Amino acid sequence: MPVLAGGAVCWKRVDGEVRVLLVHRTQHKDISLPKGKLDPGESVPECAQREILEETGLHITLGAYLGNVDYVLPSGKDKNVYYWAAEVDPGEAERTSFEANSEISKLEWVGLDDVHDRLSYPQDGDIIDRFAQLVQTGQERTFPLVLVRHAKAMPPENWDGPDHTRPLLQRGLNQAKRIAKGMAAFGPQRIVSSPAARCLATVDPLARITGVGVKVKGGISQDSYRADGDKPRKAVSKEVAKQVGSVLCSHGPVLPQLLTAAAEVGNGDGVAAFSKLGMSTGQFTVIHFSRDTATPRIVAVETHQAPED
Repeated sequence: MPVLAGGAVCWKRVDGEVRVLLVHRTQHKDISLPKGKLDPGESVPECAQREILEETGLHITLGAYLGNVDYVLPSGKDKNVYYWAAEVDPGEAERTSFEANSEISKLEWVGLDDVHDRLSYPQDGDIIDRFAQLVQTGQERTFPLVLVRHAKAMPPENWDGPDHTRPLLQRGLNQAKRIAKGMAAFGPQRIVSSPAARCLATVDPLARITGVGVKVKGGISQDSYRADGDKPRKAVSKEVAKQVGSVLCSHGPVLPQLLTAAAEVGNGDGVAAFSKLGMSTGQFTVIHFSRDTATPRIVAVETHQAPED
């Protein structure tokens, strides 16, 4: 089992120039992108957000997914590190509470053209290249559409009431808690749910963490499912048009329609492929749309399961 870790390309724009945050590690005596290993029961997005705060003092929201790098540790174990872009307000960057410590000795903001010369490891440079490509195409600022399938619910054959009243099993309640912080790391400002009890219970922990109220939309419910997918298409178009982080919680039959609609809105052929794979209970897919292009375009897609203990 590889060691998993999360990190970010923290960036800011000063006088029109993009600068990237590098950390000088005390014990390793190297220069790298900020990152760290998962804690037990933690999702990778949650880990990335926590590690950036611990290492730099910065409260970040995850932006576009930049991919992962794999390498072998001195111990012989494989390590996989997953990275996101994360814009930092220049004012917050100046006010960070960071103090040199036994782990990180210094923070350094470096112009994008000079980052390669400062980094100690080539794999970090690969992540920088992916971020630089977003900057070159004007797609570095993004907003997320998070599609989540409700957590594990009581099987229909074991429930006597109407289908929309089926509750989550204890396993499902655990899943809902474990994915909440991972979804919260993307900074959702809207939470939209099917009226089904199992969907509302799935997003309840997220609503509690973020303080964002849940809006109920019957058009993404299983009871409203139609083969033409017209209502899910309208729901996705409405959310993307707002250009803020949104979470939509729905059902197995409806989610492929939501994914297909996202692909149509954002010209993202790769997302359509996700719709054919299906999503398991308690799984969420994050679709990152560009904010500053003439029309929102999909720049990255990722999927996460509820973490295990």
